[in-house]
Amino acid sequence: MKDLLEELSILKIKNEALEERNKILKSENDDLAKSNKSLKDAYAVIESQLKWLSEQVMLSRKQRFGTSSEKSVYDYIQTNVFNEEEERFEYPEDAGETVTVIKEHARKTRLTTDRLPMHLPVEEIIHELPKEEQVCPNCDGELHKIGQETVREGLKIIPPKAVVEKYIRYVYGCRSCEKEAEHATIIKAPVPNPVIKGGYALPESVAHIMVQKYVMGSPLYRQETEFRRNGIRLSRQTMSNWFIKCSEDWLFPIYAMLRARLLENEVLFADETVLQVLREPGKKPQSDSYLWVYRTGAFAKIPIVYSEYQPSRRAEHVKEFLYGYKGFLQCDGYQAYHNLPLEIIIVGCWNHARRLYDNALKVLPEKEREGTDSMKGKRYCDKLFDIERSIAGLEPNERHAKRQELAAPVLDEYYRWLRSFKDRDMIGKNLFGKAVSYSLDQWAYLKNYLLDGRLEISTNRIERSIKPFVMSRKNFLFSVSQRGARASAAAFSLIETAIENDMNPYDYLVYVFKNAPNMDLSVPKNVEALMPHSVAAHINSS
Repeated sequence: MKDLLEELSILKIKNEALEERNKILKSENDDLAKSNKSLKDAYAVIESQLKWLSEQVMLSRKQRFGTSSEKSVYDYIQTNVFNEEEERFEYPEDAGETVTVIKEHARKTRLTTDRLPMHLPVEEIIHELPKEEQVCPNCDGELHKIGQETVREGLKIIPPKAVVEKYIRYVYGCRSCEKEAEHATIIKAPVPNPVIKGGYALPESVAHIMVQKYVMGSPLYRQETEFRRNGIRLSRQTMSNWFIKCSEDWLFPIYAMLRARLLENEVLFADETVLQVLREPGKKPQSDSYLWVYRTGAFAKIPIVYSEYQPSRRAEHVKEFLYGYKGFLQCDGYQAYHNLPLEIIIVGCWNHARRLYDNALKVLPEKEREGTDSMKGKRYCDKLFDIERSIAGLEPNERHAKRQELAAPVLDEYYRWLRSFKDRDMIGKNLFGKAVSYSLDQWAYLKNYLLDGRLEISTNRIERSIKPFVMSRKNFLFSVSQRGARASAAAFSLIETAIENDMNPYDYLVYVFKNAPNMDLSVPKNVEALMPHSVAAHINSS
């Protein structure tokens, strides 16, 4: 009996040891399960990040080496109007107009969209036989002229030439006063004031330098080189001084009135782009400054493009610029535009929304794009743009009614589709999720284009206006000083506004620099006469 009790005691001890070991193993197993789950979660995060980075690399390569257009092969399913340039300009053998040259002989002209300008002066180059060859080969009789024919016409382009203008005025005296009076009467012929007192700059030279820089994208150092090749020693420092001086003296008053006229419109666009300024107080030369650009909409009576230099991208700049303004502001999704007073109604850009779906499609193989959620989101946006194209020629009230009829149902359907993704983990973690997040976050602003027929579906209008500066900036890179940056903003504003008013910007600047020095620019009526639309009306009526 004693041995049995001892065995039971031993078994009990062994059982307790086994239970204790099982507890340890279970604890270890739980730790392994937790560790396994943690590793799986970490792997999922890394996999998601890897996918995101892969998409970014592929998108970056597409953007760098691919076409910049957002139209791609899957857009051709909807339309066949996007033909190749070679197809558009093929010349069939029988194409053209039959032109009679001489009796019983005809030839065909080629069809082309190019034409020789009708307003250019014509220089006639006459070809005739030498006197000694004006003899008939059959009878040795004298030949006489019986007619002429135009063999061909060509466009002759002469590079810009420079001339020196010497201003000479006559001085007049009175013969009678010279004989009878103690003091002779002397009268001098009036001479217009120069664009820069004491300098040799003329309106045409300053206008040429500005247009070359801001329209043709030729920085001052390139212009200096070109002038030197033509035997003209004109340094970039001198050109810069001319540019800043003429901007401050003659363009700034017009520039200020341009802002006032801009803010009278009920529909405005806004955007901003980088402008590097080397010498700014308290900032490194490598830091970014900004050019804030505003412009009028399609139905404005006077089209205006206005740019403003600011040292930063802070929201306070747009608030200050639009202080007291009431109306619509069309812009992208930058947060600075979303903290403005309630009197300013923000209208979002559907082109930005569509572009994100397009980016998501670009990282997919072409064969896998059709049927994806990214394609479906893009199709919704495309449908809205198709509606806009169909109503493009209508008046604002008609556009507004058509949008309520055609676009509003599409917007409702698209929003329900967006909401179906709201609780998914993918939102914001890949390019498609980024596209969905953008539309959801910006929805309050995206749908606002339905409020008024004068509004547009995208901010393409201001992006087209800001593009010339962006392209020119690739060449001149930076402004040296804040004075130069302000002068650039003023010149760019007036040049682009002149272009919007169907004017040659060179002609406009020459007009301003010839007339402004001889006017009192403290009088608003005089400044109004120098506004681009006023000059355009004056030139067209004269």
